Amino acid sequence: MARWNSCNILHVAPDAKRVWQFDAKGGGFVLNREQRVPHTDRLPAKGIAKHWSSLWSPKLNVAWLPAESVFLRVIELPASNFEETLAMVELQLEKFSPLPVTQIVWTMHVVGTHTAPAKGDAAPESLQTVIVVVVERSVVEEFLGRLEKDGFLADRLESPMLDQLAAVSPTEEGAWFFPLSLGGQNAALVAWWFGGVWRNLSFVTLPPAGDRALELKDQLSHIAWSGELEGWLTAAPKWHLLADPVNATEWENVLRAALNEPVKVSAPPALAELAVATAKRAAAAEKSGLLPAEFTLRYHQQFVDRLWLRGLAYAGVAYAFCLVIYFCAVSVLNFRTTGVEAQVAAISNDYTNALQLKARHGVLQERQQLKYAALDAWQLVAQELPPELALSRFSFENGQTVTLGGQVAADDITKIFDFNDAIRKVKVKGQPVFNPTPDTSQQLSYRTSQGGQDTWNFGLTLLRTETEADSQ
Repeated sequence: MARWNSCNILHVAPDAKRVWQFDAKGGGFVLNREQRVPHTDRLPAKGIAKHWSSLWSPKLNVAWLPAESVFLRVIELPASNFEETLAMVELQLEKFSPLPVTQIVWTMHVVGTHTAPAKGDAAPESLQTVIVVVVERSVVEEFLGRLEKDGFLADRLESPMLDQLAAVSPTEEGAWFFPLSLGGQNAALVAWWFGGVWRNLSFVTLPPAGDRALELKDQLSHIAWSGELEGWLTAAPKWHLLADPVNATEWENVLRAALNEPVKVSAPPALAELAVATAKRAAAAEKSGLLPAEFTLRYHQQFVDRLWLRGLAYAGVAYAFCLVIYFCAVSVLNFRTTGVEAQVAAISNDYTNALQLKARHGVLQERQQLKYAALDAWQLVAQELPPELALSRFSFENGQTVTLGGQVAADDITKIFDFNDAIRKVKVKGQPVFNPTPDTSQQLSYRTSQGGQDTWNFGLTLLRTETEADSQ
């Protein structure tokens, strides 16, 4: 039972379809909901159909077979385990089955064990009472077809008559009547209790007309004779009637007239109580019961296929949802892009004009910087030039290169070197003005000429102008 999370019991009554939904709690089942559905309406899918949640919260769907479709037989077998008992019943099935074995489905239910009296010198034997339930296969298939149309895929087929018997606690030997309807005709299940076990289960019917009491007496007499022949009817039985007030009045009068004996009337268990008893029994069962194996396999395959199809459908919906989000995002971005492009188009002329003005301003600023750079370089050279040196050449090229040249007396040749070192070390506001490391073409060179005068020249690379220094 622990493996089931819920259980649904379906009863196709003559007046309507009734569904009880139970939740597994505390080792049993607790009624959650009871529904009454007209025959013309489909069963509600909620709570009955199996979905993804059934994988971790399994539910058990059980349907009650109509009483007129079920044949019950009580047999006694040596006490054994379930598998051996099942094999023993299968060996004897042809003896008591009303139909060929190939045309039926069957199951069994062990209702108790007892010790048989010793025979001769043999030791007392431990026996078990087994109720065998037999149903015609074509009836089961037709019944399952009707359930499938209603969307109810049964996991088990059960008979509530077994739970009616389990609800009785006999304290004396006798016969118990359970009124029911067999194909629209008044009938009753008669259960005979003798020797501390159920001995026989039979159906009796009430004719709609004629001497009903006499007809009922004849049916009961045939069962009693059978019991006497089999040896279990050893005394006059006590008569018990389990019926609701409506059936109790009719059956009590007929029974008293037929038997001329007192009949003890008791209230039967409610249908909801029988449903919860069926749920407990079905959940603890070891065999699939009356449901043919091919239906079990087909229902399982349908459940798996349905999960796959729904999974694919959910994946498709999720994919479509992602596509919608993607296209919405693309649309929004396209809208924003179009707006930006419109703004760019609106200001493109202004932007082009601004670039032109910026370029012109850069040219003018560069010219101004070059102009002041040449003046600043001239000023620094004039300040550092020793009086012994004569400057005959000063050129400023490319905004960076300064070339100096002139004459010096042969006796003052060292002044040229001092001037070269001094001008390269000049700083303005702590920053050097000229590159202190000249390249090959800018190194100091001199040569001696006529008249005792030497010619010299060297180049300087302007690192920064005073204007740039001031701007920083």
